[in-house]
Amino acid sequence: MNKIFHPQLISWFESRFKHPSDVQIQAWQAIEKQRDVLISSPTGSGKTLAAFLYGLNQLFVKGDNGLTILYVSPLKALSNDVKINLEQPLVDLNQLFPDKNVRAASWTGDTTPAERNKIRKKPPNILVT
Repeated sequence: MNKIFHPQLISWFESRFKHPSDVQIQAWQAIEKQRDVLISSPTGSGKTLAAFLYGLNQLFVKGDNGLTILYVSPLKALSNDVKINLEQPLVDLNQLFPDKNVRAASWTGDTTPAERNKIRKKPPNILVT
């Protein structure tokens, strides 16, 4: 973790988890080498957080570059997973990096036209669809 992530992000991670799972370590090593990654492992092994955390680190270290992460998911099945592994870490990390304002939004069949227009006018850094 130390070579890949910003020290503040490592502190945040360590305050919430004992250590990264083997799946997370393997995923981050491949992602860091700019490889395409398909993470397949049992529920609860840290796949979703592995996918989001590397991207969040890049956003907080490098700054806001508009839409940077597009996460395609069967949202209804994974809405709780997204809440736990994206929304809460994003709240925490925005507090750790007060000079940044990383934003996420969801775009589904239930997204209202007003919400879609808002997303179009000011694209988030992360779009879950």
